[in-house]
Amino acid sequence: MRYPVIIRRTRTGYSADVPDLPGCVATGKTVENARRRIAKAIGLHLELMRESGERIPAPTRRIQFSPTDSDSEEFCTWVEVKAPESVLP
Repeated sequence: MRYPVIIRRTRTGYSADVPDLPGCVATGKTVENARRRIAKAIGLHLELMRESGERIPAPTRRIQFSPTDSDSEEFCTWVEVKAPESVLP
């Protein structure tokens, strides 16, 4: 599964969130660190959703992304994660 992720520069590093999975966030000192951590967070988030019987949302294929007008660094990327077993065909 490939989820879109938004990564933003913060005072102490970077934060990452997943528009398709509200509440699924991660931080890191570098972009790559934040990206690795959000990939792990997505996997854990999906696993917890599966365990609690929640429907796993399909990843959005396209999102409309407009960086804010602030001076902060902000971009969108994709993160590949293994699908929980209950959503595999």
